[in-house]
Amino acid sequence: MATKTLEILIDEFNKLPGIGRKNATRLAFHMLSLKTEEVEKFSEALKNAKENIKQCDLCGNYSENVLCDICADESRNNKLICIVEGSRDIISFEKTGKFNGKYHVLLGKIAPLNGITPEKLNIKSLLGRITNDDIEEIILGLSPDFDGEITTAYLVKLLKPFGIKITKLASGIPIGGNIEFADVATITKALDSRNEV
Repeated sequence: MATKTLEILIDEFNKLPGIGRKNATRLAFHMLSLKTEEVEKFSEALKNAKENIKQCDLCGNYSENVLCDICADESRNNKLICIVEGSRDIISFEKTGKFNGKYHVLLGKIAPLNGITPEKLNIKSLLGRITNDDIEEIILGLSPDFDGEITTAYLVKLLKPFGIKITKLASGIPIGGNIEFADVATITKALDSRNEV
């Protein structure tokens, strides 16, 4: 039987996404096996990340500056925006080396059953970008699961009046799939074969 302190540590690891009780226990025992300096370094890294990483003022990606590295990169195509659910998706797209535009992070997907409405997403700033910048194409880079499809349909209806080309990812990402877990070849194919909506 674990001590009270160990149980608390296991409970905290168990709160992490995708970490069940068994893995939480494994992580807790691993932390106990580390040297004090290693635990302090880990703890400091968590604290620094929480204190120093914020959202980019333009796109919503994580950044240590007012603008993320992608938004600040003048060599990227400002006329092309790929809308994604979260910053993890940007990492997946960037691994392909095929996308040279900018991103816009919604910070979630519309999920009425979970109380996530369009007002709770980063959509207002997207409309500001479209109004103020000379955008030529919007790529809807959302996972093709139920909530992703609802969000895509909502965004298409919202963005159509702007007269901008709107595309969505093509074959390669299976229905119900998740972009963050897709391999580079699959995402590359989906980007290259995107369809206008």
